[in-house]
Amino acid sequence: MYKNDTIVPFGAILAAAALFLMTYLNTHMRVMESGTVPHLTVGSIGLMAFAMVLFMYGFIGLISNYLEGSEMRPGKHMAPPSSLPMVAGVVLSLLLVGLSGFFARTLVYAAKEGFNPNALQGGVFAAMMFLIALLVVIYMKFFLEQEVMAEADKAEFPW
Repeated sequence: MYKNDTIVPFGAILAAAALFLMTYLNTHMRVMESGTVPHLTVGSIGLMAFAMVLFMYGFIGLISNYLEGSEMRPGKHMAPPSSLPMVAGVVLSLLLVGLSGFFARTLVYAAKEGFNPNALQGGVFAAMMFLIALLVVIYMKFFLEQEVMAEADKAEFPW
């Protein structure tokens, strides 16, 4: 059987958090020494990029464990019927509609006033993408039939 452990993804998320903390402390210490905000260095950008890759790897691993379970068994699997995923989907969809309206308002505000709130627009867009990802996870977990196929040891395909 195939074991889908969470040890490696959790370690990747911890390593990503440690790299982000190292980058933050490096920048914070340089601010305390000089009194001004320094520019990002190549090393800081590299640490943040590697931390983002590690975080995404860990996050995908944890989502995989949640969707597939810790041990895959051959056969078809269907989630038990429940109204909670439907309610969560409706609530998240309404929240997504509200956030998309707010995102459109920030774009109209930026066009009208000439002041572009980049951080606000980026944060709202990231929240919208996160809600879409949650909706996809709920759909895959509770509304799709999962099928796990087993293959013989001496199969014709060289995987």
